[in-house]
Amino acid sequence: MQRSFALLILMGFILGGCAFDVAHVTYHPTVFTAQPQSGKSIALKEEVKITQTPCGYHRTLKQGSNWDLIGSIPEGNVYKPRDQVLTVECSNIYEAYLVMMNQSMVGFYLPVEKGFVQLSKEINLPIE
Repeated sequence: MQRSFALLILMGFILGGCAFDVAHVTYHPTVFTAQPQSGKSIALKEEVKITQTPCGYHRTLKQGSNWDLIGSIPEGNVYKPRDQVLTVECSNIYEAYLVMMNQSMVGFYLPVEKGFVQLSKEINLPIE
């Protein structure tokens, strides 16, 4: 009896230490075309709160933050932050860049996963 109880306790510790992927970012693979040293960049005139991220983690793009055009994907132009870290979070944390079409943010590019996360609604960004 004591042996089975000890085994049950041990199994509880083992299973408790395992990380489960309970929520994940849904992205689809995309083809990135680099535009090295394009020289194009944007700066935000105002702070922008992004509330429609996957898994409900909100993000704030800082006023005055600078974003460099580094390439494009079929969904839009990809801008990498110069002075701000941008992530998309669920059970894991993903580095993210802005994907823009004209002056609207349409989603995130995940450079490590080479994937695109679409926003449910475009966000007009106040850019200079």
